[in-house]
Amino acid sequence: MTPSAPGSRIAGKLGLTDRIFAGPRSRRLLSAVEAGLTRVDAALESELRVTDALADATARYLYEAGGKRVRPVLALLTAQLGDGTTDAVIEAATALEITHLGSLYHDDVMDAADKRRGVPSAHAVWGNNVAILTGDLLFSRASQIMARHGDRAIRLQADTFERLVLGQMHETVGPQDGDDPVEFYLQVLSDKTGSLIAAAAQAGVIFSNGPREYEQPMVTFGEKAGVAFQLLDDVIDLSADPAETGKVPGTDLRAGVPTMPYLVLGQRADASSVGLRARIDDGVARIADGGDPALLDEPLAQLREHEATEATRELAHAWSKEAIAALAPLPDGPVREGLTRFAQAVADRSS
Repeated sequence: MTPSAPGSRIAGKLGLTDRIFAGPRSRRLLSAVEAGLTRVDAALESELRVTDALADATARYLYEAGGKRVRPVLALLTAQLGDGTTDAVIEAATALEITHLGSLYHDDVMDAADKRRGVPSAHAVWGNNVAILTGDLLFSRASQIMARHGDRAIRLQADTFERLVLGQMHETVGPQDGDDPVEFYLQVLSDKTGSLIAAAAQAGVIFSNGPREYEQPMVTFGEKAGVAFQLLDDVIDLSADPAETGKVPGTDLRAGVPTMPYLVLGQRADASSVGLRARIDDGVARIADGGDPALLDEPLAQLREHEATEATRELAHAWSKEAIAALAPLPDGPVREGLTRFAQAVADRSS
C-alpha cells in the first residue's frame, strides 16, 4: 500500500483540504494532531467492543462505516493550547465521538433515513428498537469514559447530552406560534450540533490543563463553527451526487425534516418561490402517505439552484466569521491559525 501524504489522513477524515495545516508553523501541529487521531481511533476500536455478539456488531456498525472525526480533531487542536495530547484529552475526545455516534443511530430512526455514511442505516438493518438501544448503549459507554475523569468531565458530558436531547426534541415538535422559523432552527442547530462541537473545543483545553481563560472563547468558537458546519451540510444535503453525502439527495426534506434552504425559501414572497415551496410541501405529504420519494426529485433540484440555497451558504460563512472572531483572546500562533482555517473550511466544503 502506498503511504499517505502528510496531512492527507485528516483531510480525508474531514472532507476538507490540507489548508487547515498550511504553512511552516503548522507542521508540528499537524504531527501532533495526526498522532493524537491515531490514538483516538485506537481508543474507539477498543471502547466500542462489547462482549455480547449482537451489541458488538451494532455498536461498531457506523464507526466502521467511516466518519469525519471532526470533534476529536478539534479537541486535539485546542489541546495544544495546554499540555498537548494528554491521555485525558484522548479519552475525552473518544467519549465525545462516541456520543456523536450514538446520536446518529437515534437521528436516523426519527428521520427515517435509509442511509448513513454510504451504508444502510442501522434501523434499516436491525430495526428501530435495536437501533435506538444501540444509541443508548453508546451514550452509556461515553458516560463511563468521562466518569474516569471526575465531576467536571461528568458535568461536561451531562450538560452536552441535555442540549443534544433538547435540540432533537425541539426539532421534532417544531416552532410554536410566535416563533420565527429561521431563528428557531438556528437554535436547534446550536443545541444539536454546536453544543457537541463546542464541548470538544472546550475539552481540549480542560483536559490538557490549558488556561481557563481560553475555555469560554473555545465554547463560543465551537458552537458557531458547529452551526456553520450544519448549515453547509444543509446545502450539501441537496447535492445531486450521493457519493458526496453518503445519502440520497434531499434525504432530510423527503422525510419532512426542514432544512435552512427550505426555511429561507419560505421567507420569499415571489410567485416562483411560493410555488416551489407548495410543490415541496405537497411532495412531502404524498411521500408520507406512501408515495414514491422520487416525487421530489425535480422540486429539490430547483431548490438546489434557488437563491435560498445560496443565502444558506452565505449564512454559513457569516457564522464561520463569528467563530473566527471568538478566537481573539488566543495568542498568535499555529493553533489559532489552525482553528481559523478550521472555521473557514467547515463553511466552505464542496456543495
